[in-house]
Parts: sequence; C-alpha cells; structure tokens
Amino acid sequence: MTEGVVRPLVGEPNKAMITVIAMAAVTMQLLDTTIANVALPHMMGSLGATLDQIAWVLTSYIVAAAISTPITGWLASRFGRRRIFVWALVGFTVASALCGVAVTLPQIVLFRILQGLFGASLVPLSQAILLDTYPRNEVARAMAIFSMGVMVAPIIGPILGGFLTDQYSWRWCFYINVPLGILSVLGALSFIPETIATIGRKLDWFGFAFLTLAIATLQLVLDRGEQRGWFQSGEIVTEATLCAFGLYMFVVHSTTTTRPFFDVRLFQDRTYVISTIIMMMIFVVYYGSMALTPQMLQNEFNYPVLTAGLIMAPRGLGTIVAILLTGHINRLVGPRIMIGAGLAISGLTLFVMSGWSLNVTPKDIILLGLVQGAGSGLINVPITTVAFATLASDLRNEGTGLYNLMRNIGSAVGISVSTSQLVEFTQTNHSRLGEFMSRFRHLNMPHGISGRAGMELLNLNITQQAAMVAYVNVFWLLGLLCLAIIPLVLFLQVPKIQQPASAATAMAD
Repeated sequence: MTEGVVRPLVGEPNKAMITVIAMAAVTMQLLDTTIANVALPHMMGSLGATLDQIAWVLTSYIVAAAISTPITGWLASRFGRRRIFVWALVGFTVASALCGVAVTLPQIVLFRILQGLFGASLVPLSQAILLDTYPRNEVARAMAIFSMGVMVAPIIGPILGGFLTDQYSWRWCFYINVPLGILSVLGALSFIPETIATIGRKLDWFGFAFLTLAIATLQLVLDRGEQRGWFQSGEIVTEATLCAFGLYMFVVHSTTTTRPFFDVRLFQDRTYVISTIIMMMIFVVYYGSMALTPQMLQNEFNYPVLTAGLIMAPRGLGTIVAILLTGHINRLVGPRIMIGAGLAISGLTLFVMSGWSLNVTPKDIILLGLVQGAGSGLINVPITTVAFATLASDLRNEGTGLYNLMRNIGSAVGISVSTSQLVEFTQTNHSRLGEFMSRFRHLNMPHGISGRAGMELLNLNITQQAAMVAYVNVFWLLGLLCLAIIPLVLFLQVPKIQQPASAATAMAD
C-alpha cells in the first residue's frame, strides 16, 4: 500500500482552515523554543538554578524534539497522519500545563522533555500536510506560509514571554499553550484529512536506537563540556565516544539493512541533502544569537523583561517583509542568489553586533534587528521550497522528519555552543581585565566608597565589561560561520518550477 496517500473526503479540502490549523501547531511548538528566553532570570530565582543549569530549560526541550522527530515519518505512515498529529497536540498541551506548575528545576526539565517528545511531530507533520494540500505549482506559497511560522514564531516568543512574565508570571509562558492546543485539536479533527495507513511497515528499531544514542550524547557533550573542562573530563570523553559510536553504527546499519530507518532515496536527492545541511547550519547561527540577545539586553543593559522583548520585535517585522517579497525577488535573481544574499546580510549584521559596547542605543539594536530579520527571511522560503521541489510525494513524511531533525540539532548546537562559549569567554575576559586593575584602585572609587564595598563594586564593573566583551566575541564567531555557509549554496541544483506571483499573494488567499 502506498505511503502518504490522503484518504479522499467529500468535496475539496478547506485550504484556509487546514493552513490555519497547521500554522497554529507550528507556531505553538516553535514559540516554546524561545518564549522562555527572557523569563530565564526570573526562573533562575524561582527554581534556584544557576546560569548554566537554567539553559537546560531550553536545550532539554530541543534535544527531546530532536530525538523524537525522526520517528514521525514512521508513525504517520503506520497509524495515519491526522491521528498522530492530534495525539501530538494533546500530549504537548498537557505537558505545557505541567511545565507551568513545576516547582523545581528537575521537574520543569522533565516536563520540557515531554513537551519536546510530543511536540516534535507537529512541525514536520504540518509541513507535510501543507505540501499535500497545495498542488506542486503552489509549493512556494505553502512554504512561504510555513516559513512565516518557522522564522517569526521564535522571534515573537521573547516578546510574548516578556509580556506574560512582566504582567503575570513566567508560568504563563507555558499556560498560554493550553487554549491554543485545545482549539488546534478540535480543528484538526474537523478539517484535516486522514492518510491511509501502511499496514505491516516495520520500524528499524536498531537504527532508531543508534541515532537516539548519538543525538542524546551529543547534547550532553555540548551542555556539560564547558562545566567539566571538555575532554579533560572522563565524563565528556565517555559521552563523546558514545556519540561517535552511535553515529557510526547508525550509518553502518543503515547501509547494510534492507529496511533502514530513513529511506535511502532521501540521500540520493542531492538538492534535498545540501538544502538540509544548509538549513541545519543556518539554525546554529539563528538560535545561537536568539538565545544570547535577550540575556544580553537584560543582564548587561538592565532592560526590563518586556522591554527586552519589544526591542527584539522589529527583527520579526523584517523577516515578515522579506518573506512577503520573496516571490518577486525570486523571479529577478533566483533562489541561490537570494539565499546567498540572506546569508551575507545575516553575517554582516552579526559582525556589526560584535562591535557593540555598553553604550549601544535601543535605536541601533532595533535598526540592526530589522536588517537581520530581513536577511533571515530571504533564506528560509527558497531553501525550504528547493529542498522539497523534487522529492517524491511518498517520501514527504520521512523527508520532513529528517529535515526538521537536522533543524532541531542545529538549534540545540547553536544554543549550547553559544552559551558555553559565553561562559568561557566571560571567565577569560574577567581574568585579563583584572590584570590591568591596581590593587589600590578601589581606594579612588567615587562618593567615598572604599574598602570591601569598593572592591566589590570594582569587581562588579569588571564582570559586566568582561561579559559584554564575551557577547561580542560570540557574535563575531556566529557571523564568521554564517559567511562560511555561502559556498554550499553554489552546489544547489535548482529545479524549474512554476512559481506563484508572490508570497504576498499566498497570504491573501
């Protein structure tokens, strides 16, 4: 029986309602990757966690989603796409409510893992639903709408999270999912058609186990490496060894078994493979900067939580405008030039951020955010459209699963590496700045401050400067990585597909 065949309904499917439901699920799932960013300082105090420990609230969610994303294709094909979609929505909604009532760090990390496990299916299934709902000549429209949620939801997250935390509590960052989840479940049951299940299809449990081992241990290395001294620690060496072993066994097993975890035809599509690699690297940069910027605005510039979110809002506006213009730009220059231009813009804006100091103004941050958001918007629609343009329809469940798995891995790597580098750079910079301080400097503090109080104030100033230098160091590294992605774009083979007039038209339909 053919996989991914949609069971026909009476009459034409309601494109508008299916699109709304799919995008509600995408927005809800991706919103939770960043909605807690600006609330982290409040959660640290409430849960009694350190800066390193509280990062698990972000990364536990992402790594859980990364582990369970690959199984989405098999679940949808085996049990039906709508059924898995609905159960994922139900589980995600319940887990969100549990996150809101958590009172300790282990509790919220556990519930965030549950959120990630259930929510992992929402984005790839929503993408597959849209690909089946729209005909091939309207794929760009579908992906423009999809990209709007993928790129804008993480940006809206800090704004909404800032408002809810400031006006109510950080717990409402999770409670907000409950009504939206209930409405999405009712909508999915009413409008989304079911697919025909593939009876008898078996899951490659060995492949899944090896891949899970590789992903989980990779995340542990990234999260705990800086704390443990990286490869000077036996724990990190063990975890890195298990990661390499899991990845090696997954590759060997996949190339020798008759029914591998991922269909080998996916890897025979050169454009799909390159597009997936580019997307993963883009999200390393994207989420690395998204995780650090709200913390910088609050900790170094002392902005209130809501103000920090509002200052980041123009980045989302720039993304929306760029996405709406992608259709027109694509007809003029083609997707490769558009992707390359978006990467160049994103990289250059990060280099500008690497020149920031404690004197940077909100206006400078807002204007740069607009440009940076536009750069991101120029990338996502064409890279996603090109990735699935030539992929067979029966591979869409697995294709979207693998695509979003790599995106999630990129997100987790971006957050973990950026956070660990921030901590390491801060410590290094503090040590170097301290070398220039005279041990009698505190005696010249203003307003008669001297003695122990003077020393503490001086150390506070050094720490603040060291942290600011650490932020700009990380931004410089992210900008360098962004520019390093550009050569990969040259290897994309762009198929000739009739495109709609513009993404703006898609939004109006």
